[in-house]
Amino acid sequence: MDEYLSETERWEWVKEQARANGPAVILAVGVALAGLAGWRWWQSHLDSSRLEAGSAYIQMAQALERGDRTQALVLLGQLERDHAGSPYTDQGKLLAARVYVDGGELDKAAAELAAVAEHSKDRELALVAQQRLARVQIAQGKPDVALETLKTTDVGAFATRYHEVRGDAYFAKGDKAAALSEYRSAQGSAAPGSAPLLDLKIADLAAAAAPSAKDTAGSVSAK
Repeated sequence: MDEYLSETERWEWVKEQARANGPAVILAVGVALAGLAGWRWWQSHLDSSRLEAGSAYIQMAQALERGDRTQALVLLGQLERDHAGSPYTDQGKLLAARVYVDGGELDKAAAELAAVAEHSKDRELALVAQQRLARVQIAQGKPDVALETLKTTDVGAFATRYHEVRGDAYFAKGDKAAALSEYRSAQGSAAPGSAPLLDLKIADLAAAAAPSAKDTAGSVSAK
């Protein structure tokens, strides 16, 4: 049956089917129409929910732009309460984490990021949260925990960032050789010239790893 028939056309179609096929068809058609109505109601509900979540997220971002942290966190609470599974709520948590980092509240930032990394239904948001969580963990003096956070291997377009953050974690551990290896892997997956800071990290570590001319001369004369 054409789902775009008017209500009058549908009723005429139902009566015609009933005359031709009897009560059993009335029941079947009634179930089908109820299912269609239910589907449309659900789609309408989803659209309304998305709009509400998107509006709350925009208001949260605007509150942060005004420097109104209290209002921003109130709006995040609204998102968590009314739209727990929405990507807008995940993005709100990412914004909150940035606020906490700026305020030096690293434990709170880590909690928000861990929630997104572990529970987001959006794969890309989860990967973004993992990277940021690892950076926070490095700042907390937990490079081994950061490396555990970054153990995901299937990261697709995020490979450059993952390698770089792993390099930062190894550098924080004092393992400069492993850090240089990760930085070079990151450089290999990045577009040329797109990561000047990464290039600087590699240059610094490569220079530190290379023997100086004086050391080389001393080694030769000793022989």
